[in-house]
Order: sequence, then structure tokens, then C-alpha cells
Amino acid sequence: MGDEEIKYYAIVGYGRTVQNPSGIARRTTSADGPIDEALRRDLTWQRDSAIIEWEYGDAGAGLVEISEAEAEGLIEQFREKWGQEG
Repeated sequence: MGDEEIKYYAIVGYGRTVQNPSGIARRTTSADGPIDEALRRDLTWQRDSAIIEWEYGDAGAGLVEISEAEAEGLIEQFREKWGQEG
């Protein structure tokens, strides 16, 4: 452990921007290989195929790599938005 690399991506579908994405995905790469996850409405990370589909051109939405700080800010936005929606 300790050699993990995490890349974050804003999921930007039609009419969305990096500042207002439809979601966030991340890829954690370690000696065991990559693990792709997306943030769910309950604010947990669950395995997801968005990144691999995007890499193969099969995704309907685009992904834009963002920094960890940007991801943390967006997660806070989702926490507020999804908390209000109940």
C-alpha cells in the first residue's frame, strides 16, 4: 500500500460543465490494478464502469480529469444538493 494513485473525473453530460457535473468518478490504481468508482447519492463510492466506457468511447457523457481539491469541492456541492433533495 502507499503506492496508490487516485485520479478524479467530473462527469459532464449534455449541458453540464466541470463546475456543474452530473457526477464524479475516480480511478484508484495500485499494484493490484485499477479500481473505478463513482460517487452515489448516499455519498459512498461504488464500483462503476463510467471511466472504462469513456476510454472506449462507449459513454454518453464525457469525463474531464480534475484535481483532488476540485473533487472535494464538488463532493461538498453534491452533499448539499442531495441532502436537500432528501
